[in-house]
Amino acid sequence: MSIKAEDELERALLEVRALIESTVAIHRDHSTRAQQISTVDGGYGPVLHTAATMIRNAVRSIDIVHARMPGAGELPDRGADAERKLIYAAAETSAVRLLTNPAMVDEDFVREQLALERPVAIRVARVPPLQALLVDGTTALVVAESASGVRASVIHKPEVLHTLGSLFESVWRNAVPAGERIVFGDRDRAALAQQILGALRAGVTDEVAARELTVSVRTYRRHVAEIMALLGAHSRFQAGVRAAELGLLRPARTTPPAGTEGPPGKP
Repeated sequence: MSIKAEDELERALLEVRALIESTVAIHRDHSTRAQQISTVDGGYGPVLHTAATMIRNAVRSIDIVHARMPGAGELPDRGADAERKLIYAAAETSAVRLLTNPAMVDEDFVREQLALERPVAIRVARVPPLQALLVDGTTALVVAESASGVRASVIHKPEVLHTLGSLFESVWRNAVPAGERIVFGDRDRAALAQQILGALRAGVTDEVAARELTVSVRTYRRHVAEIMALLGAHSRFQAGVRAAELGLLRPARTTPPAGTEGPPGKP
């Protein structure tokens, strides 16, 4: 996702949070049968129960945003398993999409879905911290951090639902299928792929990169071609962009490494 898209996403999230906060404030002291936004108090248990009820009652679509801030709002033991079980309670008529950020990818769950006839569609993007569940376009459960702490709200308010739905669709279109997040296989292969991606980003020549990895230039170029194919990239530059989207690249070094003279070779 481009910097511009990330900025637009951040603005959209702020708009959603502002709408939630303002509407909650309006309804806080007013009892109404048709309350359009209501808070879910009591911690993780009530939130999980609310999500389970919404998923069981879904008819057409279930869209999930799963992106918590690292170290914030951690689930209790086996919380991830509980969340996973909720998805399996969905009716067969409901199409399920899960949008998450690189840090929150459950690789076991992704592999599990890839083997199913009707898998959950999972994509990865750099989503700011937010957890949301949208059901049939008519109801949403949002768990977001604000100045007052973590707030969970059930939403029926049309303008908020529209903003959330538009936000989800926009990010989903530019997100990367989660299967590509785990394509590098075991830890050794993932480490090798990251070294190669780092060399491509730094502009290291194929000859120098191959020597550093103690492989032949031919083998190195074969690895580059495989990585490009796995990432669905048509160029080395595009491979770097998609790798950055997936969080596969470490922060760039401030000084260029040795051996960056001249343009890199081609696979």
